[in-house]
Amino acid sequence: MKRESTEVRQEQIKNAVLEILSTEGLQRLSTRNLAGKVGISEGALFRHFKSKRDILLAIMQDVHRDLLGNLRKISLSHLPAEERLFKFLCTHVRYLIENKGITILLFSEAAHMNDAELKQHLFKILTEMRQYISKIIQDGIVEGDWDSRLKVENVAMLYLGIPITLNIEMVLDPAGVHEDDFCKKMMCLLKRVLQSR
Repeated sequence: MKRESTEVRQEQIKNAVLEILSTEGLQRLSTRNLAGKVGISEGALFRHFKSKRDILLAIMQDVHRDLLGNLRKISLSHLPAEERLFKFLCTHVRYLIENKGITILLFSEAAHMNDAELKQHLFKILTEMRQYISKIIQDGIVEGDWDSRLKVENVAMLYLGIPITLNIEMVLDPAGVHEDDFCKKMMCLLKRVLQSR
């Protein structure tokens, strides 16, 4: 077996965690199963990460860097609010489809391990996401496109339910989830809420 660098192995391990979660479920996320997916021994697994918790923290850091970095750029761009909202939504959906298992990992594992640091990372991710979506919504209200009577924080909270809805669809009908269709459906629903006058 070819000896890979630590960075390559760490990526393989993180990807295997997400694959197990998305195809076999949380109950099958064992170190034995994980090592088997990567093609290394359980001992070798712990040469790359000290613990399962460290793997989860690394994945959360990836989410923060990769997903939130892109969402932040969209939120702060100078595009019209409606265009930003659609781009924000589709970027978010695409990331979750490409990284199946992220939603399960973030909401199940972080919440159920009762680990303060994991919960803090999850809270930070959700808080930043809520701030970015709130900015877009507020800008749309200022631009006169959306109802000024809306409570921005309520719409932002509603938006945070979209990843959970996507996850449910991916679990129940993995072949039936199409990024473009899902984005259009969710955008249509968001616009109805935003334009309710």
